[in-house]
Amino acid sequence: MTMRQTTIRTKPEQVKQQWRVVDADGKRLGRLAAEVAQVLMGKHRPDYTPHIDTGDPVIVLNAEKIVMTGRKAEQRLMTFYSGYAGGLRVETYETLLERQPDRVIERAVARMLPKGRLGRQMIDKLKVYKGAEHPHSAQQPVPLDI
Repeated sequence: MTMRQTTIRTKPEQVKQQWRVVDADGKRLGRLAAEVAQVLMGKHRPDYTPHIDTGDPVIVLNAEKIVMTGRKAEQRLMTFYSGYAGGLRVETYETLLERQPDRVIERAVARMLPKGRLGRQMIDKLKVYKGAEHPHSAQQPVPLDI
C-alpha cells in the first residue's frame, strides 16, 4: 500500500494569530527587520502558505534605541518625493532616527515583505513605538526572541 502525499493548504479562517512583542534596545536594524518580517509573513509556522496571510502581529518597542553599525546612519540617505517639481527631500538616517525612529524600522521591514496587496496587509500588523509602553496589553503579546 502506498501513502498519498498531499499538500496542506491553510485557509484564512484556520489561521490563529498570536501577538508578539520585541524590544529593539541595542538590536541591529537589519537583523531585527529580517526576523520581524519572517513572523509577519508567517514563515515561522508549520502551516505557512505563500498566498495567505498566516503571520502574527508584531509590536516593536524602544525604536529609538535601534543600532546601525559602522557609519551607515551618517552616510545612508532616505529620500522622499512629493511628486511635484522640486519636491525631493533628502535626509540621513541619523537625523531620521532622532526625529521618527519608528519610520526607520517600518521601512526596513516593509522592504523585506512581498510587494502588492498581501504585503500591505502584512505591514499593517506591525506596530512600532518609541518607548517601552504600548496600548496592546489586552492582546496578551508573547515575547519574540531575537
